[in-house]
Amino acid sequence: AHDLYIRAKTLIASSALSTPQAESLLEAVHLLNQAVERDPAFARAYYQLAEAHDLLYLQGIDHTPARLAMADGAIQSLARLRPNSGEAHLAFAKHFYWCYHDYDRAREELTLAQKSLHNDPLPFQLAGYIDRRQGRWPESIKNLERAIELDPQNSAFLEQIARSYECLRRYADAERALDRAIALVPKDAAMRARRAEFELHWHADARPLMSTIQAIIAKDSREGKNIAELWLYGLLCERDFDGALRALAALPIDGCHQETILFPRVWCGGIVARMRGDTAAARAAFTSARNKLAKLVREQPAYAEALCALGMADAALGHKEDAIREGRRAAELLPVAKDAIVGPLLVQNLALIYAWTGEKDLALEQLSIAAKLPGYLSYGQLRLHPYWDPLRGDPHFEKVVASLAPK
Repeated sequence: AHDLYIRAKTLIASSALSTPQAESLLEAVHLLNQAVERDPAFARAYYQLAEAHDLLYLQGIDHTPARLAMADGAIQSLARLRPNSGEAHLAFAKHFYWCYHDYDRAREELTLAQKSLHNDPLPFQLAGYIDRRQGRWPESIKNLERAIELDPQNSAFLEQIARSYECLRRYADAERALDRAIALVPKDAAMRARRAEFELHWHADARPLMSTIQAIIAKDSREGKNIAELWLYGLLCERDFDGALRALAALPIDGCHQETILFPRVWCGGIVARMRGDTAAARAAFTSARNKLAKLVREQPAYAEALCALGMADAALGHKEDAIREGRRAAELLPVAKDAIVGPLLVQNLALIYAWTGEKDLALEQLSIAAKLPGYLSYGQLRLHPYWDPLRGDPHFEKVVASLAPK
């Protein structure tokens, strides 16, 4: 049981960045179910099982009531085995935060966890995540720095603080954090590609990212699946639409992630087809993606991330009124005040929906809002990514681009 647990724990840890997420998390669940079957009193296995279920739900891989119930069940088993333990409170805190956006209850559980988990970095890590999600950026940085102090060999903590610096557009700090992480895990291909990606966002230069990816794949082509999203992103920014087919072939089954907004794999194929001028293939792909997303939204009408992706698909298909209604509703359901990470992405994607449906003034209004918020919107993205082509050349758009240029 212990060997199964260790293998699953490694898969869960790596799923955040460097391996196909759906495959890793589902395999971890399979291993942990075996572990608790062999040892029903294996509390730490239940803790990891709850985390795997939570992540499958959070990341949109299986955002269903059934998955939520599995996470609940694993946490209840942990609480039964170790009532009032720090681990049980920490598991509840993650669950309330990740699955319900219930920050108050998450913080209550976190306070209880800290009473018994003295000098454990995990409560500081989670406090940093919650602070970040609530837009409390200085507090988030402070808590993540404390987690790193307590466990300086943890590359995941360094990668997370780099994400925070990226959202604050403090790219030099982000690069330093990832340099430290890479020194700890020099063979981590995704980490090295992420480090090179900062130059694309900061200086609108895709060359470091593409040369890093080419070197990684030349050494081991199997790494393609671990960096396929970044590879595809870089090729789109370089306008290498034929090359994008190769990255598309390496893309994992779950599709393209924009934080917790998950676009089906077929959507990514539609984007490449459109850029290559294959209108029929693009339309077929977007229609397939739309049908998948519409089913999800019918089942869960308050699922903001799915509504956003559905709006993007409808915009790509020219369904203007539906697209705008869905994009607006997504931004209303999960505003920046409720989620300072995904909220700005929903604003940014609403700008794209407007741009793709010919509403240029409304697009620029939303884009101006997004550019003033901490988030993943970057100078390099606006300069290079073909998504923004409908706005290119407009003086207002160029002014927004210039506002994000390196100072």
